Amino acid sequence: MSGPPDDLARSGLQAVLWDLDGTLVDTEPAWMAAEYRLVESFNGSWSTAHAQAIVGNALLDAAAYIREHGGVELPLPEIVDRLLVEVEAAVQREIAWRPGVRRLLAELRSAGVPCAMVTMSYESLARSVADQLPAGTFDTLVTGDQVSRGKPDPEPYLTAARRLGVDPSRCVAIEDSPTGVASAEAAGCVVLAVRNQVPLAAAPGRTVLENLAAVTVEDLVALAPGSAGAQASVSRR
Repeated sequence: MSGPPDDLARSGLQAVLWDLDGTLVDTEPAWMAAEYRLVESFNGSWSTAHAQAIVGNALLDAAAYIREHGGVELPLPEIVDRLLVEVEAAVQREIAWRPGVRRLLAELRSAGVPCAMVTMSYESLARSVADQLPAGTFDTLVTGDQVSRGKPDPEPYLTAARRLGVDPSRCVAIEDSPTGVASAEAAGCVVLAVRNQVPLAAAPGRTVLENLAAVTVEDLVALAPGSAGAQASVSRR
């Protein structure tokens, strides 16, 4: 890709980078339900605290945690595969879009702002979600099975920026987990954090919202470098 249109590039915003689970779609309950069923099938014990501890993590890292704390004696890739089968089936039955997501994606597409999905879920699940949106909504999908180091490492977000041909410091990343926020911030992105399953702390340069229902393209432009002072107006929504 050659990057965003000149007028948008001059505004400071070059692209918007979206997490999937819990940000675009409320799949976290499906992941957690799959974790409980898998652990219980091995007569192990699971809890909400355990489930929340792995929100946003690379899937192999999450599988290692499940094996250690849930007593699931399986190879890590098999743990991931079993969870993915259940979550993909849940997505095929019904997609629970987070508030404001589809509208904002459509507005970004209409405005010519490049978008990428940056997720630790694997490509099969990412495409299942992307296929429910108009063609071209996402210019690229960066998935957990395409990177060597998952979130909180910056590699996923750096990969998305490279594919889009943009500067990560002029991208807004939308995330719902501390792990994802850490990844995006380490890559140099401006972060818009949307609360969902786990607490998200405020921090300098980070905007934290309850949802995207009232967020506009102009708000995202305001968050990008070169629009100092506008961030506060977004954070009050």
